[in-house]
Amino acid sequence: MTHSYQIEGMTCEGCYYKVKGTLEAIEGVTEAKVDLQGNSAEIVMESHAATTTMEAALQAAGQKYHIRDIENSAVLDQGNETTERSFLETYKPLFLIVFFIAGTTGLSQYPFAGFDAMLWMRHFMAGFFIVFAFFKLLNLSGFASSYAMYDVIAAKWSGWGYLYPFVELLLGLAYLIDFNPLITNWATIIVLGVSSSGVIESNINKRKIKCACLGDVFNLPMSTVTIIEDLSMVAMASAMLYFY
Repeated sequence: MTHSYQIEGMTCEGCYYKVKGTLEAIEGVTEAKVDLQGNSAEIVMESHAATTTMEAALQAAGQKYHIRDIENSAVLDQGNETTERSFLETYKPLFLIVFFIAGTTGLSQYPFAGFDAMLWMRHFMAGFFIVFAFFKLLNLSGFASSYAMYDVIAAKWSGWGYLYPFVELLLGLAYLIDFNPLITNWATIIVLGVSSSGVIESNINKRKIKCACLGDVFNLPMSTVTIIEDLSMVAMASAMLYFY
């Protein structure tokens, strides 16, 4: 017999394999056909496995995972629908955050006796790093799990995924207080340059995984937008090094 379920909490391929393996290890389950994009699963059973049993198993694997019968669910959350969202709908959170950071840091120089582009870039990068670190720290383990799916360092050393948000936070504070621009900008170029390599590789291979730039809060797919985001920061850091 086959039953359909809604799965909550999956954010990356790592989650996919963890959920699939956990469900298939339950007595009575012969196969779990997990759909990462649709946040659902069709479970083939030779003997009935209670939903509460599967929920307990998933909770033991990771407390963010939940399962429920689709037939008994009233209305599925629109964020879990398999219908593809438009480009603007998908990246709206990212665009809004960048717009607010850019606008706020620009207005910080008001009244504009003379707009200082270098000062704006420094303040923008400070806000960017601090805000993005904040979202990652809301669910550090979730970010680390997603980040390890494409970052070249985090894939080999899981600790980097837990350390990275704090590195971003320190870079943000360094830009805010104008701490040793030479060190701060070189650190940004190296850190984001390495991170960009993993993003570029994932895009070339057309891997359908979640971008971890905003942590585990928003479901943003990996795309050229992520590459532009990282390389723009590298370009700003390089420009400030040049004019330093």
